[in-house]
Amino acid sequence: MRLTRRELIASAAAAMAIRPGDAGQVSSAGSTPVSFDPWVEVHAANLRHNAGEVARAAKGQPILAVIKNNGYGLGVTTVARLLEPDPRIAGFAVVKRQEAEAVRDAGVKKPVLLMGPVAPIELADLQRRDVMPMVYTPIGAELERIAATSGRPVTIHVCVDTGIGRVGVPHGQAEALIRDLAGRTGVRIDGVMMTFTEDLEFDREQLRRFEALTGRLRASGVAIGRRHAASTYTLFQHPDATLDMVRPGMALWGIYPEPAFRAQGTLDLRPAVALRARVAYVKKLAAGTSAGYSRAFMASEDTWVATVPVGHADGWPRITAKGASLRIRGRRCPVVASVSASHTIVNLGPETAVEAGDVATCFDWETGSRPEDVAAAFGAAVYDLTMHLGGHLQRRLV
Repeated sequence: MRLTRRELIASAAAAMAIRPGDAGQVSSAGSTPVSFDPWVEVHAANLRHNAGEVARAAKGQPILAVIKNNGYGLGVTTVARLLEPDPRIAGFAVVKRQEAEAVRDAGVKKPVLLMGPVAPIELADLQRRDVMPMVYTPIGAELERIAATSGRPVTIHVCVDTGIGRVGVPHGQAEALIRDLAGRTGVRIDGVMMTFTEDLEFDREQLRRFEALTGRLRASGVAIGRRHAASTYTLFQHPDATLDMVRPGMALWGIYPEPAFRAQGTLDLRPAVALRARVAYVKKLAAGTSAGYSRAFMASEDTWVATVPVGHADGWPRITAKGASLRIRGRRCPVVASVSASHTIVNLGPETAVEAGDVATCFDWETGSRPEDVAAAFGAAVYDLTMHLGGHLQRRLV
């Protein structure tokens, strides 16, 4: 029996149960809410469209999808499952061990790279779960012991610090470390990586250092796997740095990290994430009446306001009261007063047709409500809107 598109979406959503590291239930966006709790929507078609745009900008190089920080708010296992069937996706990268484990527990089979720090005691368990650690210290002997016990090599990526100064073996010492690791029978180097500083001029020097290093290693027959350096930012700034694989995060979710990139025309990105809630209460404030902590809003005339149960504990920042608005029934309603942990108050004006139960959109994929637009309205980075979406929020597929 053929399923309808709606039934397919519902079936896929039903398969995505609550899992550690992907906090939040995934359901069909068309289902009737059982409460006034806010929720996150994931636009699957836009996610796939963005993967295509990244592949085009990367000149066909494979994509290591960075799904750290709970999938940039979309849910780490949600996005891993949605992207895994895409042949352009070579694997996934996270920065927390629990996220790597959650992806594996969700049944994802493609390679998973753990880019966060790893304690030696964790290495054997990571190998059992088929998770690759990012290595930048001389731990070859430990990897050899694990390989001897398991009967198979430990697969790793080596991180080289070409100037960001965060983590990674310093580029001047990297050749010796990589040769040592590559020379061990119990170690398999699947990739060598670096991170740009996002300083336009210095990035070129970083790339020169990295290519010189990897060039020498390859010329002498050292197997280093795929070289990767390009994040979303780099795809816009350095199209020559796609190397053997690209490593984007933000672009896959359809978000431009800088306003200038949106006008550049390099990538046609479509947001794949929305934050919504339902109006809980509507009332009229008489002139001279206040609302919010510290009486942050004072009604200069009789004014209608609505309370929406979404706040900074859900990932809707306090600073949104400095210029953001929510879209309700097609109208933009300014955020006023002070955003509390669980509530936001919006100004409806002298008259209103808004009712309790109406959907209020914080941001989505519509013009004027994109995450970049909303962030610009209150003068913050777009990362502040997506990176901090609460893990407790329900995720719904659109």
